[in-house]
Amino acid sequence: MPAVILPLVEAAAHLPARGALIGLDLGTKTIGVAVSDPDRRLATGIETVERTAFKADAARLIKLAGERNICGFVLGLPINMDGSEGPRAQSTRAFARNFSKLTELPIAFWDERLSTSAVERELIANDVSRAKRAKVIDEHAAIFILQGALDRLAALLRTPDIR
Repeated sequence: MPAVILPLVEAAAHLPARGALIGLDLGTKTIGVAVSDPDRRLATGIETVERTAFKADAARLIKLAGERNICGFVLGLPINMDGSEGPRAQSTRAFARNFSKLTELPIAFWDERLSTSAVERELIANDVSRAKRAKVIDEHAAIFILQGALDRLAALLRTPDIR
């Protein structure tokens, strides 16, 4: 049975109360990957997957999920500043549809507006060289995306009526 694909707030109902999540920043050349602790408090980067072919990329992500006992995926959805969805968002949705056929774990979308630029500013502020930034930007963007989602899930638990 294919996985459910929903916005994070709706996907929360399909997640167990406890369990780690994987956050993904889907770039055209790489996929940044972050993972949470089982209590969903902290996102940590684990790797950047060099994109090759969908099946190989998906197999790597599923392997990482299995190794870390993951209970769901959070994909950054690159929405435009005006709230519309462009080609990158459509590509992310297509990836999620195809990926959902390979896993039963829920897939949640999280608005990743400005995540890469926020991460780049942080790396520059920490005096990280341009070459080093290029190597870690997607993984750090995945951390940023997943941490935002974790914070939103925690807020939902505190006040479930806010949607």
